[in-house]
Amino acid sequence: MKNQRRCVACRQLGAKESFWRFVRLYPSHQVQLDHGMGRSAYLCPNPDCLKAAQKKNRLGHALRISVSEEVYQSLWQRLD
Repeated sequence: MKNQRRCVACRQLGAKESFWRFVRLYPSHQVQLDHGMGRSAYLCPNPDCLKAAQKKNRLGHALRISVSEEVYQSLWQRLD
């Protein structure tokens, strides 16, 4: 199986296209969703994974940077 990724919250393995991709851009260290070059982390697009990632700072640990509340707010809006 090619292009498999793992969710940082639930650790589920799946196709790359089934996850949200977060990128820590270089050299600005900004977090961007879906595209860009730099360190990446993946998250399932469901409320349980988003809640766990926000509560336990899973994205921040994976990207080695603090993730702002605005990023999480935009993700909650994207789920609606």
